[in-house]
Amino acid sequence: MKKEGVILIAEDDKGHFELIKRSLQRAGVCNEILRLADGQETLDFLFVKGEGPKREHNKEYLLLLDIRMPKINGVEVLEKIKQDEELKKIPVIMLTTTDDPRTIERCHSLGCSVYIVKPVEYEGFIDAVRKIGLFLSVVEVPQINKVRQPKRSIK
Repeated sequence: MKKEGVILIAEDDKGHFELIKRSLQRAGVCNEILRLADGQETLDFLFVKGEGPKREHNKEYLLLLDIRMPKINGVEVLEKIKQDEELKKIPVIMLTTTDDPRTIERCHSLGCSVYIVKPVEYEGFIDAVRKIGLFLSVVEVPQINKVRQPKRSIK
């Protein structure tokens, strides 16, 4: 992934986010890393809605997506992203504790790029994130060209 690309981490647990971020940085990833704290914030960012930060025109994004999040869960977020003509280009790596085979199958059928179950033990978790960092250093990510403009009402 080019250094200009942004890694989005949709993770409600701040401790997990910090651990993922530090592990990616130790693996040599020097991209901007942005935390999105829940499913709604993730969708607002990507679809350029709401109050918080918004995605930028002609930037590359890669999303690490947890499933168990408040407001809107990660599977629903994935579904909405992959239904959009531009956003479906974003590589989505499911990084979650959910190891249910039906959920894994559903995420793959919706179009996730990779599904990784977070190891419970600390060392295993760190090793998994390090491997993601190595993967990110060689993956090519498409730009998302279209930015949604808010709909204006006709008066």
